[in-house]
Order: sequence, then structure tokens, then C-alpha cells
Amino acid sequence: MDTEKICFEMICHVGDARSSFIEAIQQARQKNFLRARELIENGKVNYNLGHAVHARLIQQEMEQDRHPLSLILVHAEDQLMSAENFKILSEDFLCLYQLLGKAR
Repeated sequence: MDTEKICFEMICHVGDARSSFIEAIQQARQKNFLRARELIENGKVNYNLGHAVHARLIQQEMEQDRHPLSLILVHAEDQLMSAENFKILSEDFLCLYQLLGKAR
């Protein structure tokens, strides 16, 4: 599989993950905590799929099957990190909104 296809596979997975994490924050704000948790778990599945694709790229490079650095790869890694940040934030926002709901 060529690098471009691998990168697009990674972008698809982590893009889906990021969307799930963002929607989870929105659901938590509306006090739909169960749905928010489901979205976070779904996001984690997709994030892990994207992370596995990234690990595959790294493994190939370690085996001396080097890929040229490309903007698509840089973009894919940027999307991976963005999704990871939203994963962390979505879990924190869910906890925060749950605590605020109990405090009222």
C-alpha cells in the first residue's frame, strides 16, 4: 500500500474520531451524558484505528521501507494529534458537565 493511501486511511479514522469527540462535548452540554459517553467510546475506537495505521507507517520506516515526507503525511499526523486533544477534552468536559449538573 502506498503512503498516500495509508495517510488517507489514517485521516478518515481520526477525522471520524474527532467528530465523535466534538459531538460528545455538545451532548454533554445538553446533559445527554449516556450519549456523550457512547460517542467518546466510538471516538476511541476510530482513534485507535488511526493510531494503528500510523504505527504501521512507523514500522515500515523502521524496516527501511522509507516514505518521502509529504504534506499529506504531515496533515495526517496533525489530524491524529488534534483528535487526541479532543479525546482528552471530551472526557474532561463530560466530567465537568456531570459535576455541574449535580451541583445545581
